[in-house]
Amino acid sequence: MKRLQTAVGGPAASRRSAIRPFVAMDVLAAANRREATGARVVHMEVGQPSAPTPRAVIEAARDALAAGRFGYTEALGIPALRERVARHYHEAYGVRVDPRRVAITTGSSAAFNLALLAAFDAGDRVLVTAPGYPAYRNILGALDLAPVEVELSASAPVLTPERLREIHAAHDLSGVLIASPANPTGTMLTPTGLAALVAAAEELGIRYISDEIYHRLVYDGVAATAAGMSPHAIVVNSFSKYYCMTGWRIGWMVLPEDLVRPVERIAQNLYICPPDISQQAAIAAFDATEELDAVRDGYAASRALLLRRLPELGFTDLYPVDGAFYVYASLGGLGDDAEVFAARMLAEAGVAATPGIDFDPVAGSGSIRFSFAGSPADMAEAVQRMEAWLK
Repeated sequence: MKRLQTAVGGPAASRRSAIRPFVAMDVLAAANRREATGARVVHMEVGQPSAPTPRAVIEAARDALAAGRFGYTEALGIPALRERVARHYHEAYGVRVDPRRVAITTGSSAAFNLALLAAFDAGDRVLVTAPGYPAYRNILGALDLAPVEVELSASAPVLTPERLREIHAAHDLSGVLIASPANPTGTMLTPTGLAALVAAAEELGIRYISDEIYHRLVYDGVAATAAGMSPHAIVVNSFSKYYCMTGWRIGWMVLPEDLVRPVERIAQNLYICPPDISQQAAIAAFDATEELDAVRDGYAASRALLLRRLPELGFTDLYPVDGAFYVYASLGGLGDDAEVFAARMLAEAGVAATPGIDFDPVAGSGSIRFSFAGSPADMAEAVQRMEAWLK
């Protein structure tokens, strides 16, 4: 098929690039522009910890810098970090993982690209939830895969095996991608619920991809890993969230044996390897638990504040916030267009939040996500600003 022409006569961008923007990042850009004018903005739009990277990680990076040389590593990561990640699964979950099944990636974003490219062919259908992380849907589209979205609600906030079977019968799924705790809701599957979902996927012969990047940020319940439930599950995690290392761009996967070499081949060609210095520094992150748990305690205080105050301000239908650092709520009587509401709140109250249309293009226009990854003081200020603005 002939490529379309642009208005100035040159070749147009590819059709696969015609995906929705990541609205949270657009809101961040708008907030940054406002701050550039000297205005004060409280950031609740992106899931970026305001806490600094742990001291042990910084020291490890300084030691690496002092050594003076960084180069290419193996595409799947340096052995020391792969082994440390594998040991983490035994320490945290009692699950033994062969380090050879661990792939270090350039953040979880690269992990999703690698997993989807290795596991599926063009046209394959992959189930994702709505509301859900928008990059799932957008990456699937860019890779010529077909996202099949299932609507959740505050009263039915997780996917069940029964719904998975129904959707598979209707759409002939090749895979399912589920985050627990979830973005944008913070809702988490119970260990029993996760095990049942993984078992159902195996019974149906479809790939299960488990996004576990918010593990260790849990306030209610227990986070279980799909790595302990099936050797066929693909498990994605990251140093960005609990470990406060967003800008280091470092994550990992636990892969089924049959996907290790395919992922390695794709990584060699797409990325060559993850950043060497980030890999060396990340090893120390696992020993910074005391410092990082103190950060999590701050999130817990902010969570308690928002769960109490947001309903008092008029927000309704809050999803269960079991983990992560998000509250997803309906605007209730405050309005029916979250994009307009969020833009006004930024301009008039100096509070940045992400409209629900980013997470649910069908039913998200009346919902909004608040990130409480900032400091407790910032979150308290945001509530005060919203209260004054909504009066």
